[in-house]
Amino acid sequence: MSSPSHSAAHSVPPHTLTRLAREWLAEDTPNFDPAGVCVGSQEVEARLLCKTPHSVLAGSPFFTAVFNEVGCTVDWLYKDGAEIGPDAITLTAVVRGPARCLLLGERPALNCLARASGIATRCSKLRAMATKAGWHGEVAGTRKTTPGFRLVEKYAMLVGSASMHRQDLSGMVMLKDNHVWASGSITQAVKAARSVCGFSSKIEVECCSEDEGREAAGAGADIVMLDNFEPQELHVAAQALKVEFPALQIEASGGVTPENLALYFSPHVDVISLGCITQGCPVVDFSLKVKKPVFHLSPQE
Repeated sequence: MSSPSHSAAHSVPPHTLTRLAREWLAEDTPNFDPAGVCVGSQEVEARLLCKTPHSVLAGSPFFTAVFNEVGCTVDWLYKDGAEIGPDAITLTAVVRGPARCLLLGERPALNCLARASGIATRCSKLRAMATKAGWHGEVAGTRKTTPGFRLVEKYAMLVGSASMHRQDLSGMVMLKDNHVWASGSITQAVKAARSVCGFSSKIEVECCSEDEGREAAGAGADIVMLDNFEPQELHVAAQALKVEFPALQIEASGGVTPENLALYFSPHVDVISLGCITQGCPVVDFSLKVKKPVFHLSPQE
């Protein structure tokens, strides 16, 4: 059976990888590359080094796609989902190709890998906390992603064994406080949304009280998000709603951090979402070092 990380790699269409790689390269080199004159097109080899021990590798399909676009090859020593370390510096992959082309791809590729691996590492640690506590719900990300980089960040969540939550506004209906206020009521907002999305999409409603959660469930919402609840208040409200609506899914969100996550674990809570999975998440330190050429001196005449 394939591991989740392998399945994640297979979920990204090749044409999407190609499109993203071309966009990133075009952003970084929109016209001339004067520095390319210095190095030329001789074949070189570069070593990808990880300098953050005990990190989870993620983002290799994006890294490889960037280098494929500039005519380079990548040989990986680790697969996505693997923990790199414990050494201070670990050889992770080897990149080969024309010098100027390899250096064109260096920064866009490293940006993807550093960001994705940082997110996967954080997700893996959060998932481990849940497993250790015996909680079987979903640790989830949010839509608080970097514009233009969402696919990479959502992919990293998968590699780190966290739920991606919804991909975008089209993926699942989430009615937040502004939707409710603009509609007039939770019931009216759910009714209007259901008339469009039909049976094929779930509807989630952000609720600030147990009574709002009850109204949402009664109106036909599939998921109730209990937003910015204190942990003890959350447990009481979640249990009461589950008793009344056994099929209802409960999500906890707002104010959850890696430090207080354990306080939100409950048999009545199905999902805990954290914006800090993507916002303010440390990156993993990678560098790409070209192997210095060996010059052979001609014997003196």
